[in-house]
Amino acid sequence: MSSVVVIDYGMGNLHSIAKALQHADSGVNVQISADPKTIAAADRVVFPGVGAMRDCMQALHETGLAEVIKQVANSKPLLGICLGMQALLTDSEEGGKIDCLNLFPGHVRRFADDLTDSNGERLKIPHMGWNQVQQLPHPLWQSIPQNSRFYFVHSYFAAPDNQQDCIATSDYPQPFTCALAKDNVFAVQFHPEKSQTVGLQLLQNFLRWDGAN
Repeated sequence: MSSVVVIDYGMGNLHSIAKALQHADSGVNVQISADPKTIAAADRVVFPGVGAMRDCMQALHETGLAEVIKQVANSKPLLGICLGMQALLTDSEEGGKIDCLNLFPGHVRRFADDLTDSNGERLKIPHMGWNQVQQLPHPLWQSIPQNSRFYFVHSYFAAPDNQQDCIATSDYPQPFTCALAKDNVFAVQFHPEKSQTVGLQLLQNFLRWDGAN
């Protein structure tokens, strides 16, 4: 039986993600674990996260999971979600400059406080709710219609140095990177576990993905 581990480093809605993965494919063994050996033995790994980047990186380094994630990224399909996506970049300006895992060269930026929509109405920070996603070709978008809506909750966004790493964008109000992909790593800013049918489809695609583009 294929296996997937959701990394437990004390941050993230782990049980919601695990339940969604199980629903996406009942034939997959889903575990939540902080054990490096369990994570390394899994066929696929999910790196979730909500909260502050400083707390995230501190927890990853204190538990030794920062190195585990880097090793996984070199060997098997890895899915980053929300803060888990942002932590894959070089650094974040949240709480000052926080060094991240540097799997994707680039930076995590905060949305400006004075954003307005096309009618001049002030946009709220954090960006919260359903928003359309414009895809670029990748196996994890299989059977997901272009411009499908996914659920977002975030005040910061990824700004990759290499635009070829951007595999999807969304608008708030200008386009921003909402998904990254390179080799066997795929990461999204939105929450697939909260995005109903299209979110479950993305998780199902991940559980069937061999890491090839």
